[in-house]
Amino acid sequence: MVQGLTAILFDLDGTLADTAKDLGLALNTLRSDRGLPELALGIIRPQASNGVRGLLGLGFGITPEAEGYALLRDEFLEVYMENICNRTRLFDGMPELLDEVGKMGLPWGIVTNKPMRFTLPLVERLGLAAQVVVGGDLCAHQKPHPEPLLYAAEKLSVSPSSCIYLGDDRRDTDASLAAGMISIVARYGYLGAGDVESWGAHGGIDHPLELLKYIA
Repeated sequence: MVQGLTAILFDLDGTLADTAKDLGLALNTLRSDRGLPELALGIIRPQASNGVRGLLGLGFGITPEAEGYALLRDEFLEVYMENICNRTRLFDGMPELLDEVGKMGLPWGIVTNKPMRFTLPLVERLGLAAQVVVGGDLCAHQKPHPEPLLYAAEKLSVSPSSCIYLGDDRRDTDASLAAGMISIVARYGYLGAGDVESWGAHGGIDHPLELLKYIA
């Protein structure tokens, strides 16, 4: 249990919500339009936390510097916005966790690299009553820089050192450690590449409700 805990902050994709199916739909729509076979969800999931750059790299082997990337990105984002919450759901146990957090009177928020124009509609569709929402274009820097996390703590009027940050990617751990927060890995999430144990987080959970052992 964390003593003196004042707030909890969450990553969005792969931590609060399983967004891989809708992101995968957008990617596979672009692939199908170009005569390419669809990719299996199991292949897409590890890249789902890496946003459009990671997904287009997976689906087309293209980088942001390549010719045609901008047009492909814009098409992807258009398809994704049209399907932003068709099959996206909160992870099992997350509604119950947020209910318990509310009963404890702990403020909570969302810090994601997802741009605000996608984050806010998704948060609304999912019915999430976060006290602060920080998208990837709200601050000058994105995670793994600590600025978005520090901004969220400031908005909640809490000390960063008394905040838990739960995320499923190395950048989440790096950002929360740099911000001086208690860093917890959502091992049920997308995780991406790398050895989770080497990230240096303070702990990890395999199910959302396991976070209660840190806050109850």
